[in-house]
Amino acid sequence: MTYSEAINEALDIEMGLDETVVLFGEDVAGGAGSPGEDDAWGGSFAVTGGLLAKYPGRVLDTPISEAAIVGAAAGAAVSGLKPIGEVMFSDFMTICADQLVNQAAKFRYMFGGKVNTPMVIRSTYGAGQQTAAQHSQTNYGMFAGVPGLKVVVPATPHDVKGLLIEAIQDPDPVAFFEHKLLYDEQRGEVPEGRYTIPFGEADIAREGDDVTVVAIGRMRVLALEAAAALADEGIECEVIDPRTISPLDEDTIFDGVESTSRLVVVDEGTPYCGMAADIVARVTVNCFDFLDASPRMVTAPHSPVPFSPELERLYLPDAAKIADAVRATVGKKAAAAS
Repeated sequence: MTYSEAINEALDIEMGLDETVVLFGEDVAGGAGSPGEDDAWGGSFAVTGGLLAKYPGRVLDTPISEAAIVGAAAGAAVSGLKPIGEVMFSDFMTICADQLVNQAAKFRYMFGGKVNTPMVIRSTYGAGQQTAAQHSQTNYGMFAGVPGLKVVVPATPHDVKGLLIEAIQDPDPVAFFEHKLLYDEQRGEVPEGRYTIPFGEADIAREGDDVTVVAIGRMRVLALEAAAALADEGIECEVIDPRTISPLDEDTIFDGVESTSRLVVVDEGTPYCGMAADIVARVTVNCFDFLDASPRMVTAPHSPVPFSPELERLYLPDAAKIADAVRATVGKKAAAAS
């Protein structure tokens, strides 16, 4: 099953079980000229295709207004529904920041714990399709620091299905980030039926005792590629996929670092005030005595995402850059790869 199909299946399961689950966003019901329900487009990436025909009246197109999408979701959530709002590109989640950050994320606290806000905002992130600076950002880190907001960044079909079902059932707002390259790139075994994956539980994607590599979102794919190559050089990497960054499973990361004494964090975001820097800071504060080398980060540079295919390739983290960072951390020169 593809990553995209796993998302669709999760939405289908929850909408079939609970009539309060509603889905809305730009073109999710085929508003871009689709002639009928049976072939509704299903959003910019065709993820929600087929749901309109099964759940008419609960899959709705919206105007091009991210603030309206998220504001409507917040209002619907406190009124008894379980809305799933789709923001086509996470670059435009800044437009709805007030509704998400200053309203929905604060409701439980502001109303003394008497109000639930069970809403999910799905959005895409990441570069690799030459969609330039305004449609390619990795900006989940700016939302991870918001109290009251949970942030999910799944990397596999198995995880995206279980985490999305968990998100829909959560009583608080959840920002759910999906890398656009994963939709068709990632395939994997996905259990039939309904299952959930608890927030705050990282996945150890690969065991290793030389260095701990924490890889967020699609970076898991590249980290595993690098780890396989490094194993041929005698370097065994532990690869940890956090799956959620708020809450973040610190215990699994700390246990890994205490075991390997080395850390590399891989994130498609920029190096300043991002998740890579945050994880390095937490490890340095809590595991300093266990470290045998300075932690390293593999990130995009502090720059807008370029449009040029060659510049974009150079901009992004890749398996070679991850492998070089690991070699430097364990004290082997990059030339060892040749």
